[in-house]
Amino acid sequence: MRYHGRMADYERIHHAFDPVFDDACRVLVLGSLPSAASREARFYYGNPRNRFWRVVASVVGEPVPADDDVAAKRALLLRHGIALWDVVGSCDIRGSSDASIRHVVPNDVARVLAVAPVEAVLCNGGTAGRLYRRWLEARLGVAAEVLPSTSPANAAWSLERLVGRWREALGPYVR
Repeated sequence: MRYHGRMADYERIHHAFDPVFDDACRVLVLGSLPSAASREARFYYGNPRNRFWRVVASVVGEPVPADDDVAAKRALLLRHGIALWDVVGSCDIRGSSDASIRHVVPNDVARVLAVAPVEAVLCNGGTAGRLYRRWLEARLGVAAEVLPSTSPANAAWSLERLVGRWREALGPYVR
């Protein structure tokens, strides 16, 4: 549903896909919510310019899955004990602009924590970190570490620098 006028070009978005996790995941990576490209691709980090899959593959020492291979992406995460979801279950947003997020209903992240022995929560970028702190941290009782965003909009961080920082945070928890 699109809103016009005062909420110029806002759209109500409902998270379209399930979290990735199993009972062996030791770390949970949370984004804010799927971008328009991810919603179209029907899986996380579907914008080929987003560096998430390159960063994670480098950290775990595996080849980067093909852009359209959802099964390979899911398997890569689970093989290494990485759960993946987003903070936001639904919200109003303009396009893919995290800065425009309004009227948040958070995902039920406790659902993942009830099954997986998560030892760390890592947020992909400042927006995910702010949303987590506002909507989930007190409820879950788990602090999160905020990592630099893998988004192409985060041009200040090179791929090499991202990999190094993510390796520091993610490395101790992956198998």
